[in-house]
Amino acid sequence: MADLPMTGLAAVAMLEATASLAKTVPHSIKARHEYRGMRTAEHYFEVPLDHFNGGAGKITVFAREYVSTDHSEEEATQLPWLLYLQGGPGGRGNRLAALGGWTKAAARDFRILMLDQRGTGLSTPIDRNTLPLRGTETEQLDYLTHFRADSIVADAEAIRHALRSGPWSIYGQSYGGFCALSYLSFAPEGLREALITGGLAPLDGPADRVYQATFRRVAARNSEYFASYPEDRAAVSRIARHLRETDEYLPDGERLTVERFQMVGSFLGGNTRVDTLHHLLEDAFVETPGGERLSDAFLEQVRGIVSRAANPLYALMHESIYGQGGATDWAAQRVLQDFPEFSPDAAEPLLTGEMVYPWYFEQDAALRPLRNVARLLAGKPDWKPLYDPERLASNSVPVAAAVYSEDIYVDRDLSLETASAVRGLQVWETSDFHHDGIADDGEGIFSRLLGMVRSVRR
Repeated sequence: MADLPMTGLAAVAMLEATASLAKTVPHSIKARHEYRGMRTAEHYFEVPLDHFNGGAGKITVFAREYVSTDHSEEEATQLPWLLYLQGGPGGRGNRLAALGGWTKAAARDFRILMLDQRGTGLSTPIDRNTLPLRGTETEQLDYLTHFRADSIVADAEAIRHALRSGPWSIYGQSYGGFCALSYLSFAPEGLREALITGGLAPLDGPADRVYQATFRRVAARNSEYFASYPEDRAAVSRIARHLRETDEYLPDGERLTVERFQMVGSFLGGNTRVDTLHHLLEDAFVETPGGERLSDAFLEQVRGIVSRAANPLYALMHESIYGQGGATDWAAQRVLQDFPEFSPDAAEPLLTGEMVYPWYFEQDAALRPLRNVARLLAGKPDWKPLYDPERLASNSVPVAAAVYSEDIYVDRDLSLETASAVRGLQVWETSDFHHDGIADDGEGIFSRLLGMVRSVRR
């Protein structure tokens, strides 16, 4: 099938192609388990790399099914499916040790399908070891263009058909919400209802405006944090000054620079994680025979925050999730120049958020072999649209979204702009939670959103 832009007729073409291909999508269940009040099944699907071109090869997509043992095996087969689209990009589906939070609430009424989005987890992986299998750096670039939300939606539709499911429910957290908007754009016929938390993406415009908004949010969150823990303002400045004067190395042998240390600001995006940041900083220094140094405990904790070894696709694809038309061209790095308070050279530098910068690919061993293809991705001038504004404006699928007023990752104002462009989308705005709200009260948030979409049906 021709490589069409993802709007209008192309959306219909994708549906037709996916439905046709799904009839031949190999599907196997390789293991089943029962523990702690739930039954699981491990599903593997073989899907086209390019849903518009079946000759481009195949990849594996993995999903794990979770069902509460409150339902008999026979009853479980009659439950409707709920597809969970996790945050990211580049994050695998949640691994549950037991049902709790939103999964406990969802398992009362659904069979939960936890997707490892293509390139992550047990799906065909992408990292510094596997990507070279795809050929030259230009060929790797072409391969990676098939790992955005439009392809994830096509995978989901192929899986839905393979499972012989009717329209199903989806729940998108963060980037999963971006995918949900693509689903509503290109395959709404596959949806019964959609729930979104912290994940209403801007439908148009350059990536720059995302970072203009989120840098302001992160700066405000820094101020709020330092007002709660005033001693940590001095601690952050002290650590930054120390790193300028003294070489410190993480347990993996990589140098800890000021800009890498600033990445611990990712904790600012959470309700309870913000207090974890304080506990991290209080462990920073120890006295040694050679003078004051950063402690092993601190360096080990920081390594787990700043390394992308576990999710390299996040760094590679992060700005591309805002790419619609022109090149993103390292938008966060460019916008950073408008916010000198975040400069690693500032006397009292602020901590940063989830932004990705070109230096990631020089300072992280897991990313260094990927730096050239990352540069090609940043310069790609012809990204396809990820949303269909016309379809969204005439949407008929019940949708409810939680918008967090002070979210530092997905800006509140941009979220409400998008909400107003999706017909029938119900918004619940709250300042009680930050971006990881479902980690704090997942059961309550899920139940509230489900009640909102179900009220539309009554």
